[in-house]
Amino acid sequence: MSTPTGYLTRERETARSDEALLLRLGYSQVLYREMGGFSNFAISFTIISVLAGCLTSYYLAFNNGGPVAITWGWLLVGVFSVVIAMAMGEIASSMPTAGALYFWASKLGGPAWGWFTGWFNLLGQIAVTASIQYGSATFATALLSLWFPDLVGTDTTTIFIVFSVIAAGQLALNLLNVNLLSRINTLSAWWHMAGVALIVVILLIVPTEHQPVAFVFGEVINNSGFSDTGIWFVFGLGLLMAQYTVTGYDASAHMSEETRGASRATALGIVWSVAASVVFGFVLLVAVTFAVPDVQGTLDAAGMAVVYIWSEATNDSWAEFMLVIVVIAQLFCGTASVTSASRMMFAFSRDRAVPGSRLWRRVGANRVPVNSVIAIAVTSWALMLPTLANGVVGYAVGTSIAVIGLNIAFALPIILRIKAGDRFEPGAWSLGRHYKWLSRIAVAWIGVVCVLFLMPISPNGIPGAEGFAWEAVNYAPLTVGGALVLFGGWYFLSARKWFTGPVREARVEDEHPATHRENGRRQHARQPVRPY
Repeated sequence: MSTPTGYLTRERETARSDEALLLRLGYSQVLYREMGGFSNFAISFTIISVLAGCLTSYYLAFNNGGPVAITWGWLLVGVFSVVIAMAMGEIASSMPTAGALYFWASKLGGPAWGWFTGWFNLLGQIAVTASIQYGSATFATALLSLWFPDLVGTDTTTIFIVFSVIAAGQLALNLLNVNLLSRINTLSAWWHMAGVALIVVILLIVPTEHQPVAFVFGEVINNSGFSDTGIWFVFGLGLLMAQYTVTGYDASAHMSEETRGASRATALGIVWSVAASVVFGFVLLVAVTFAVPDVQGTLDAAGMAVVYIWSEATNDSWAEFMLVIVVIAQLFCGTASVTSASRMMFAFSRDRAVPGSRLWRRVGANRVPVNSVIAIAVTSWALMLPTLANGVVGYAVGTSIAVIGLNIAFALPIILRIKAGDRFEPGAWSLGRHYKWLSRIAVAWIGVVCVLFLMPISPNGIPGAEGFAWEAVNYAPLTVGGALVLFGGWYFLSARKWFTGPVREARVEDEHPATHRENGRRQHARQPVRPY
């Protein structure tokens, strides 16, 4: 049996090892290492949140493919997402830093790779935070309308007001110390698992009628407006629900500087958060789809499809109970997303890539990057302003940007890992020789996903088409393309002259073995970031 003294000795050794590895990567220990392995898993599991993403965007799959896109589409995306997580986990184990994807790309490919990876990651982080918060606002508004039907409606203005209140609350929570946030994420992980179990039991027992197995696993619905001859394309559009849900798991990597035993815990946090989410999400989606009371009513409910299913299949009391479970889970999810995004912005600013970087890289007395937290909260809120005009389209665009931005950022360092080959020295968790085929599959799937979600989401959204309407346009190509032009133009006109990638905060005696391009060179960099 371990003695307290032995435990403390191991903890000190782990802390020293973590700090030594961080120094080899070029950074001083500025943030508190308060998170254990389960807490690191919990933040990614919370951001993936099967009680948030796949319920708020359920209508996207039901509308584009129907139950087939929901059940089989979820499993398809889930398998490939586990592969991507494994490829990322190996790199995270080698280089556990808050900058994560951006840092990996910089070290393995150089400043230009790091620049584009970082900006797509930051764009995706902001978009996914905004989408999570707005999605939770739709469910919270539905719950409030059940409690106070004479006072609260479900119009876009009301939803936006609730969204703004949620964003402000999650900003306030993220200004607190990481130890409290760690406990919140741990509670969240257990809440999600227990919540899924409760909802599944309710949906199996309470409804008097259920859809047949053939409906849940074989029914195809095409309400997209596209011809049935293009059903595979429509099915592809329906994958947005699953792909949007199973993302954001880079959070484990962004929190690595605050995680004990980071080289192993970070990799496992990434992989297990995805694997667990695939299992829990599949069980939940099957239960919800079995409970569908009426196809047309579900289609007409659009963004409120799950609320409609629960209300019609059970009763208002059971629907309210399930909504309480979901709304609390979604609040956990949004809070964790702000945490992750703020750490990414802090790390990117630490290396002078973000305008006003001196401001964003500062940390408070409680070791929290306060200004980055505020910046993420404000920009995420601003991104959802278009929902005041059209909630469904605005939310769909936000989810598309999140999926594309994050997946591009996932792909770039994996590509560089493939190019590095045997020059890459893994950390405590490795894929061994399997990295060759796993990494290639991961990159190929990301390419398919990015192309799919840049496609028109409605025939009425194609310029020149009969019945063309601006509210049916997929603005993701414009926003992602605009971001690429902005970041690319900025880099080639200016940043390439001064942006050198990661800036070392300390004198480093040993170079990190994951890259050999800096061997023999030691850099004297600026002083460590200090709490103000």
